[in-house]
Formats: sequence, structure tokens, C-alpha cells
Amino acid sequence: MNRYRRRLFLRLLAVLLVITLAVAGGGVGRLYAPSRGSEDQTIVLERGVSVAQVSRALQDVGVINSSFVFRVAVRLTGNARALKAGEYFIPARATMKSIMELLVSGETVMRRFTVPEGWTVVQVAALLESVSALEGEVGRLPPEGAVLPETYFFTYGDTRADVFARMQAAMRETLAELWAARGSGLPFDTPEQALVLASIVERETARPDERARIAGVFINRLRLGMRLQSDPTVAYGLTLGKAPLGRSRPRADLRSDTPYNTYVIRGLPPGPITGPGRAAIEAVLHPVATDELYFVADGQGGHAFAKTLPEHQRNVARWRARQERD
Repeated sequence: MNRYRRRLFLRLLAVLLVITLAVAGGGVGRLYAPSRGSEDQTIVLERGVSVAQVSRALQDVGVINSSFVFRVAVRLTGNARALKAGEYFIPARATMKSIMELLVSGETVMRRFTVPEGWTVVQVAALLESVSALEGEVGRLPPEGAVLPETYFFTYGDTRADVFARMQAAMRETLAELWAARGSGLPFDTPEQALVLASIVERETARPDERARIAGVFINRLRLGMRLQSDPTVAYGLTLGKAPLGRSRPRADLRSDTPYNTYVIRGLPPGPITGPGRAAIEAVLHPVATDELYFVADGQGGHAFAKTLPEHQRNVARWRARQERD
């Protein structure tokens, strides 16, 4: 029997089986009848499984009434090789026909996780490791600031390395897009330098209304050749983002000999100190035009800004007094 005849024979046999089921117990009708599953289910079909294995798995978890009827229906409709692996959401009381169509469509469950603004690559790698639905190792860590903080979607079985690469591509694309629309007269020449300053702004404030203003202060200091004097850069120089500093900043830290200590070096540090979000990058590329050169925490979640050193010193005194009261 040649291949064509064998295939025709099997198809005719399948038709006969379905007709027999229909006569004996309403087998065809079962395809359109709600299953006995009374609750929503999420199932995972691994790659390389056979139609018989898929059918048994669906029956075992209660989302179909008959693995035999489902298997015959899949073969009869020519979908034996069209079922796609992945994670699927099966609603309660779904029919076998709708389940078969779902497995053919490949509309798998979309999972997601969010990388917060201001996280280091070490923190992002730890987050990826904790996502159990991802596979494989994270691999070699990218440079600091290479990952865009954002919400990312993935499906069951995606690899950590591929997701990490996608996150880096998102940062490259975002930075290139925002750099192309930058304001004029900025005191840096490359998008990479903008990313460094954006990472500092990201760590200095979590308030959206302050980002561009703090960026304006740093821009003014760069233009005047003043040191940035940013505390987050000092902490990063001591830990390289591998762990929290674990203490309040003592005066000795301000003299630490690292290339990130902006109380010592002039200009920008050699690289980002965290992963800045889109808003922080936009802030340094479109800073507020201001004469301010200083800012300090105001003790209420924001900052007090000043144009002169005496004014700044008064703001610092008020902040320290508030700390002592609290």
C-alpha cells in the first residue's frame, strides 16, 4: 500500500470511528458539548508530545471528556501536526472543539514582570532568576545601565538570556530615539554620556515633577566645571551596585577614592550607576532652564533648591533640624 493510499485509508478509518461513536454514544456531539471541568485551567504542553499524549493530558486534568474522541477529531481535521506547544488558558466548561482550535492557534498565556526604575543589573539578574517560567541561565551580565526599566511580556519556556537581550535592545532603541530629539546646548556629546547623567537623576529623585529640574541643576554644574557632588554616585563607587551600602553616608565616604565619587572627580563618572527609565533620560535631554546650582532633601519626600551657596546652606540646616526632630 503506497503512502497516498495509506493516508486515505487512515482518514476513512477515522471517519468510520467518529460515525460509530456518534451512533453509539453521541461522540461527535461531545466535540461541541461543554467539558466536565467546572474551573478555569492553565495547562502546559511540552514540545515534541504526541497527539495521544496531549489528549490524555487534557483528559487527566478534566478539560475534555474523552481523550479518544479528541484524538480522533484532531486527526480527522488534519490538525495532528498543527498543535503547538506552550502554556494555555482553558476556560471552565470549554468544548473540545474550542480547545482544539486554541491549541492550533498557538495563543499561549502571556506572562509579564516589571523592572523598576533605578535598579542595577545585579538586581535585574536576580529578578530574572526568580521568574520560574523562564528557562536557562541569565548568562554574562551586561554593563550597568544597559537594561531599560519597563514591563516585559514573555511566554512559558522563553529563556532568561533571550529576555535579557530583549531588555538591552529596548534600552538601545529608546536611547537612540530620545537622543535624536534632544534639546540644544547640552554639555555632553554622546547618548552614552546622557545615559550616565540620567542614571544619577534617577537615583536622586523618585518624583516625576523634579526630574527635569534636578537635571537642570546638574547641567548647570557641568557647564561651570563644578563637581556634581551626588551622594548616589559615592555609594555606587563603594559597592558597584552589587549590594546596598548598608549605612548612612559618613563624611569619610565623601573622600573615597573611586572613579564614581563626584565629590572628588569633575564631570561625569565613567558609567551609569543604575538603569534609568525613559522619563529620566528625557529629563537630561530636555532639562528645566534654571539658575539653580544646589538641592538638598526637604524631609518631605522632595528637595529644596537654591541658586547660591548661602541659600543652600540654610536649606541644609533646615533639613538637619527636621532630621533631629524626627
